[in-house]
Amino acid sequence: MSDLKETLKEQIIEQLNLEDLTSADITNDAPLFGDDGLGLDSIDALEFIVLLESSYGIKIADPSEGKEIFHSVDSIAAYIEKNQ
Repeated sequence: MSDLKETLKEQIIEQLNLEDLTSADITNDAPLFGDDGLGLDSIDALEFIVLLESSYGIKIADPSEGKEIFHSVDSIAAYIEKNQ
């Protein structure tokens, strides 16, 4: 799963145009949204949904789950592992 997490970090940087960051700057358990983490917003959450569908063939059936799924790299990786 560590390879998946590294891939996710690279995809997040590319998909969200975070060119000033490297994968080493993103810790697996750090919150991605809000002031405590990367400071991502709801537009970025939509980008995550597109990323999961296009890269992993996973659709999120219940959008209210998004906050939980997209909390951190760890939570995204766990969701992918569970739903692939």
